[in-house]
Amino acid sequence: MIKLSTILATSLTLGLSFSATAGTLDDVKTRGTLSCGVSTGLAGFSQKDEKGQWSGLDVDSCKAVAAAVLGDANKVQYKPLTAKERFTALQSGEIDILARNTTWTITRDASLGLNFAGVNYYDGQGFMVQSSLGVKSVLELNGASFCIQAGTTTELNLADYFRSKNMTYKVITFDSSDQTRAGFESGRCDALTSDQSQLYAIRIGLKNPSGAIVLPEVISKEPLGPVVRQGDDEWFNVVRWSLIAMIEAEYLGVTSTNVDAKMKSGNPAQKRLLGTEGDAGSSLKLSADWAYMIVKQVGNYGESFDRNVGKDSPLQIARGQNAQWTRGGLMYSAPIR
Repeated sequence: MIKLSTILATSLTLGLSFSATAGTLDDVKTRGTLSCGVSTGLAGFSQKDEKGQWSGLDVDSCKAVAAAVLGDANKVQYKPLTAKERFTALQSGEIDILARNTTWTITRDASLGLNFAGVNYYDGQGFMVQSSLGVKSVLELNGASFCIQAGTTTELNLADYFRSKNMTYKVITFDSSDQTRAGFESGRCDALTSDQSQLYAIRIGLKNPSGAIVLPEVISKEPLGPVVRQGDDEWFNVVRWSLIAMIEAEYLGVTSTNVDAKMKSGNPAQKRLLGTEGDAGSSLKLSADWAYMIVKQVGNYGESFDRNVGKDSPLQIARGQNAQWTRGGLMYSAPIR
């Protein structure tokens, strides 16, 4: 018998795509848990503590879906995946959703049988060097060696950028973020390049974080977000609107601490979000209070950002382009109506 993994590997080699068999929503409800693919450990996005508890911005995407579907944000089974493993795990049905700092690209969207449900973090590729190197710009790194995580868009972006500048470079690849950090810290490369969010996360894990600096150049667009299989629109809608509900809740001023009071609100938009008016829940085949469960148990997008990567976290990343559109950012939610 031919193994599914063999079929998947062959399909990827031939440039074919796989579609999901509709029914993921029913499967998750029947199973009683959500299977979510996350990173092997990236501070602020998906990381397991010494007690085995997962947290992070991507983890909150998983928790939001579990809260919406199962009424309990804790009913998630986390599957740590490397960048090379992540797409096969989703295609094969090993996981229900991939929430692993994954960039939305046309190749992944159109030829791998995947659907990106939205953007939970707008990022861009940057560079980090040891301050002792005395470098202030990536333009000073002609002929340098770079530590890179395998299976990401990073290497292609680096190739494009250096070719456009008529510069040369060398690449040293690693399978995980931790291995990439260790390679950089041990001096195996002159610089480390990755999404800027990862650079902040990697830097706080260094023995001497203050000895590393992030250079000013950002050379790519990296919209990151949760991913599902193609061919299951019902499940795609649930994952997409779970993310939208968190963004909309922040826009409407609904938080985990005031959501109970807001259930009595006379504001029509708040009423539709929280299920006291309209039929958004039944349209998604969820309970009327699906978004209430998300906000009550996980929080709105701003709460999640601040807690995991923002002002209340060790990373201290400014909202920037991840701010609400009303504050100069790109977070703009479709209306729930």
